[in-house]
Amino acid sequence: MISTVVWGTGNVGRLAIRAVEAHPALALTGVIVHDPGKVGRDAGDLAGTGRELGVAATADVDAALAAGPRAVVYAASGDIRPDEALADITRAIRAGAVVVTPALYALYDQRNAPPEMRRQVLDAVEAGGGSLFVSGVDPGWGNDVLPLLVSGLGATVDVIRCQEIFDYTTYDQPDSVRYLVGMGQPMDYEPPMLAATVPTMVWGGQIRLMARALGVELDEIRETVARRPLDATVTTDKMGDFEKGTQGAVRFEVQGIVDGVPRIVIEHVTRIHASCAPDWPVPPDGDGAHRVVIEGDPRIEVTVEATDRHGNRAAGGNATAVGRLVGAIDWLAGADPGLYDALDVPLRPTRALGRKP
Repeated sequence: MISTVVWGTGNVGRLAIRAVEAHPALALTGVIVHDPGKVGRDAGDLAGTGRELGVAATADVDAALAAGPRAVVYAASGDIRPDEALADITRAIRAGAVVVTPALYALYDQRNAPPEMRRQVLDAVEAGGGSLFVSGVDPGWGNDVLPLLVSGLGATVDVIRCQEIFDYTTYDQPDSVRYLVGMGQPMDYEPPMLAATVPTMVWGGQIRLMARALGVELDEIRETVARRPLDATVTTDKMGDFEKGTQGAVRFEVQGIVDGVPRIVIEHVTRIHASCAPDWPVPPDGDGAHRVVIEGDPRIEVTVEATDRHGNRAAGGNATAVGRLVGAIDWLAGADPGLYDALDVPLRPTRALGRKP
């Protein structure tokens, strides 16, 4: 059994506890929290498993890592604290752990990560013998292993398009929805997530990964952004009102240009209400989906809808990211120490068929 610690118990960490507990090759041996109110609580309570798991949460990182876990699922956010997240992650690698995380966008395409960031990870690997694999949904399997797999079914392929289409009222992250993405803000507000070069910073690595797997050279990576206002005030269950005339929908693309043509495209269509921008792509049903469209002969379209046990598509998406990461731990534990990406780490059949956390 591979001794595994989950670091963080937010939206991703709670799901990680459940996934580790269900995996037959893994043993949950620790949970690290930052909130003093969670210290001492049982992991099963924090994850909502309905039963105790016999692992008490701790805020003592030194003690948790000194116990020598073979693996760490780093589930704390790195969106607005990338330096701190990197320091935490390299600390665990230096302790000899295999680390899996969605937290550091720059390392999804680790070969083209900023040299100093990459150097810190490789130094930690050399010092401690641990490993690192960074992945998720989108960025993640929705625009690396899935589109690459589906592209292999095409006789000829003109464009690979990866779409995330979501109603953001399902996200339990009001600050991110309102301020990072700009929903409900005046149309002259400049959302940080949509600022020039930011989409490429987050998703450009996925474009480069796909290009590398496809054996093509990119001319460049381009961005396009469109925004639409709400035609009427809408009220949401979790985040209150979004006023008429404020931003209600966003559509952007990160495009990999090959021989002057957008051939590899990652597209996001995000709404705060279905009535906004109805002419833009919509999910088949429900609140959201991930879709891969292979334009060519034949035209191929694959849509993935992940729903959690409460019917939430956003949480279902998070659960698939956790499945990809936790499912990779035993492979990484058997591989050489190193820094890995999605083209290195195979997506394998589940080991948890019929098992419950």
